[in-house]
Amino acid sequence: MPSPLFADHPAQPPEPGAVDALISQASRLRGEVDAVRRDTAAHDDDPRLRWQRALCDLAMHQLDELRAQFGQLRAGAPVVTLPAPTRPAPPVPLAPEDSAPVSAVPEEDSVFDGSFTSDAGAAYGEAPAPARTGSLLSRVGSGEWNLLTDEVSWSDELFQIFGRPRELGPMSLDEMPTVVFSEDQPRLQTMVTDCLIDGKPIDGEFRIVRPDATVRTVHMTGEPVLDADGFTASMWAVLRDVSELRRSERAVRESRDSLERSRQIERTERRVAVELQEAVLPPWRGSLRFAHDGPAPLDVAGHYFPAASTGLIGGDWYDALALPAGDALLTVGDLTGHGVAATSSMAMLLGALRGMAVAGIRPGALMGHLNQLLESSGQPALGSAMCCRYDPVAQTLTWAQAGHPAPLLFRGGTGRPLRRPEGVLLGATAGVAYGETETRLHPGDVLVLHTDGLTRGANVLDDTGGARLLALAPRLAEARDAQDCLRPVLEEFGDESREDDACVMVVRVGS
Repeated sequence: MPSPLFADHPAQPPEPGAVDALISQASRLRGEVDAVRRDTAAHDDDPRLRWQRALCDLAMHQLDELRAQFGQLRAGAPVVTLPAPTRPAPPVPLAPEDSAPVSAVPEEDSVFDGSFTSDAGAAYGEAPAPARTGSLLSRVGSGEWNLLTDEVSWSDELFQIFGRPRELGPMSLDEMPTVVFSEDQPRLQTMVTDCLIDGKPIDGEFRIVRPDATVRTVHMTGEPVLDADGFTASMWAVLRDVSELRRSERAVRESRDSLERSRQIERTERRVAVELQEAVLPPWRGSLRFAHDGPAPLDVAGHYFPAASTGLIGGDWYDALALPAGDALLTVGDLTGHGVAATSSMAMLLGALRGMAVAGIRPGALMGHLNQLLESSGQPALGSAMCCRYDPVAQTLTWAQAGHPAPLLFRGGTGRPLRRPEGVLLGATAGVAYGETETRLHPGDVLVLHTDGLTRGANVLDDTGGARLLALAPRLAEARDAQDCLRPVLEEFGDESREDDACVMVVRVGS
């Protein structure tokens, strides 16, 4: 900021109307920012919204400072008179209290512990004292230090910033380091020395300890004032209390760091969930053919549909497994929840299901064991599941379900859902029995097993998904294998933005 001594032209006061318009714009913008801040105030548990609110706080403080400076610009530049009659130039402009109303901003002073060692920095910003309010204009003061007469002139506002009684008089340049933090004293000394000796402008910050033991951050700008011979006659400076502004900036940094940590945790959890899911779900891609001795072997293809939000890795599964007795296990299911907890529970449940199926446990009894396992789990959850056992010799499908959509059977160009046996959600209640039903399959039949996320789509109230699946019957009748059957399902449902993940498995009975 240039000294009045070196102005090439006399300063022209701005048009009052233009400054008033700027003040009005700043006030209106502050109100809009405050409205956005209030909208985020009720979501303290969301790191992203905490970061947004901290940014709004910072913007409001900056707009308050800007509005106060516009008020000074409108009020004009009073002169602070030095006692010495030979001072070369008036000090930097300092406005009286703005006549326009300016919102007061609370200042949360940090309490100093009485030490000037480096440990005192820990007190900065850590222990807020009771808030006090005051005009923003009281945070900007000016001072001038005359090197020829050793006289010092401070504005009233500068006494307020330092908390110094006027009867003690202003502090000389030699006295000022006594109230400055020890680690900030070299910075102040460098600024003053560069100004007085090298004629460099002053622009820097340091922390002071007031007599009431509160800590404030002060931003100092200024430059030397030269005499007629070009030597430094005095140094003037404007000092601004920026404690509240820096506190808001720290809040933004801390909330941003917290948000980044939350995002890093989410990315890590998602990676673990994806790896666990890929390790548990069937490794085959495309068709899986069972080499049965019976007249109607199975051809199987499956697909996993992720949710629209990439972070919602859920507990959906599909599986097909050849059993020792020559039968085939077919199963799909869905656990509530997302992330590592859901995928780990899914891995536990699917592992238990495979083991019990290999041991020869029938689907109804198997559902009962899974219900008991999930109900007594350390990570309680609810789940829907369907377990089918196919006998290739008898060409029969025996199946049980727990709160799950029934398989869809496509035959002769039409489709219908199979009649569901009794069965409640897994983990809902203990000691329940699960029914079984048996269906005879014919060569060329197609079964579609899916989780409810496939047909529900983005709208939970939309129940047209099942009808859309059944409408694919003519295309499924023309398919040559399971992979051909899966293709129209992917074309129909693959591009949807779904709220939850989903699985589908298509089973075609060979001829």
